[in-house]
Amino acid sequence: MRVLVVDDHPTDLKLISHLLTMSGHVVFQRPSSEGVLDFVAQDRPDVVLVDLRMPGTDGVTLIRQLRGEVHTSRIPIVAVTAFPDSYSRSDLMAAGCNGFLLKPLDTRTLSERIEAAVRHGTAA
Repeated sequence: MRVLVVDDHPTDLKLISHLLTMSGHVVFQRPSSEGVLDFVAQDRPDVVLVDLRMPGTDGVTLIRQLRGEVHTSRIPIVAVTAFPDSYSRSDLMAAGCNGFLLKPLDTRTLSERIEAAVRHGTAA
């Protein structure tokens, strides 16, 4: 699976990318929302993991933007956050998420949970 990881925390970006690469996925990284719409429209990853709290364009806004574009509207999106009290699952699903993961991530099941969210379109 081709996975785009969007996270402004370098350690989280590196860890998630490493875990997914070790699970056999091809991983692309972006440290912010900048340029993500163009990348996704052109390179069509199978899934996008989006950190919700980022400077500039936040993750929820990015998710809505991805859902609003013809070329990106059907790509599965999994939200990732360390602040679960700031976002309700129902609000994230209404914004267009296919899944929701909490930091710290369970490193043993990360790949499986993302794959399940993509397959079933449900909260991870």
